[in-house]
Amino acid sequence: MPPPAPSPAPTPPPPRARAAPGNAARAILLMIGAVFCFTLMDATAKALTGRIGIVPTLWVRYLGQTVVVLILVAPRLGSVLRTRYPGLQALRSLYLLGATALFFWGLANIGIAQATAVMNVNPLLITLGAALFLGERLGPRRALGVLAALAGALLIIRPGTAVFTPHALLPLGAACFYSAYALTTRFVGRDEDRWTSLVYTGLLGAVVLSCIVPFHWPTFDTGTLLRVGALAVLATLAQLLLITALQQGEAALVAPFAYAGLVFATLWGLLFFGEVPDLWTLAGMSVIAGAGVYVWHRETRAA
Repeated sequence: MPPPAPSPAPTPPPPRARAAPGNAARAILLMIGAVFCFTLMDATAKALTGRIGIVPTLWVRYLGQTVVVLILVAPRLGSVLRTRYPGLQALRSLYLLGATALFFWGLANIGIAQATAVMNVNPLLITLGAALFLGERLGPRRALGVLAALAGALLIIRPGTAVFTPHALLPLGAACFYSAYALTTRFVGRDEDRWTSLVYTGLLGAVVLSCIVPFHWPTFDTGTLLRVGALAVLATLAQLLLITALQQGEAALVAPFAYAGLVFATLWGLLFFGEVPDLWTLAGMSVIAGAGVYVWHRETRAA
């Protein structure tokens, strides 16, 4: 699932020195690498859902990430697992599980570029949700960006037309769940270590899916096992690249490069699934990306 354009926490950290040009370039390349892996992971998930179903694909995605994260934090696992917000950590994990499940379900039924584009309205939905639930300011430019992104999503989904399919609404539902996850993460992130949140992000999903997957257990042939391994590796690599990118450069620096995922998703759809987006889909993708970059540009100018 593609990452959103990262946004700063509602309470800004103390000022720090601007990143050196070398660090900035590395951060941008790392962000592009993360988006590359996320979209390639989505393409792998799309192929896997056709072979083994949605539940086993979700299980592989969550279990692989959880195992790797637990290995990384093993030396201080006790302190990482301590949380001030056990209920909210469980809730945010369920939000992300809902987002991933709806997105993978959408991938199984519509084009990867179409699903990715609709999913990319989530940074704007987060902006709206932050104003409604976290008390952040929602000025006219932010509101305009939200409306433009939703208009772009409608261009892609086109309800009421002959090309509309209800499955096109699944990535929009995924974007709503992801926005709820991100807002909850921003709230608990004021007091929690990011590794604590990262552990709980995958842990609950892995436990829930491990209980469900025996009732959906597929037959694994060699080709399926290779895709399963690729999915786990790509999911973990994408998360690590994203974390490193945000360590090397500020969120405002790398945010617009998240929209490179639209280009990658279109490429994978064409290469692996023979999907050619129509002009309306391309127009909607452009509107969504343009709205996101516009809001980012206005926010960084105002900072």
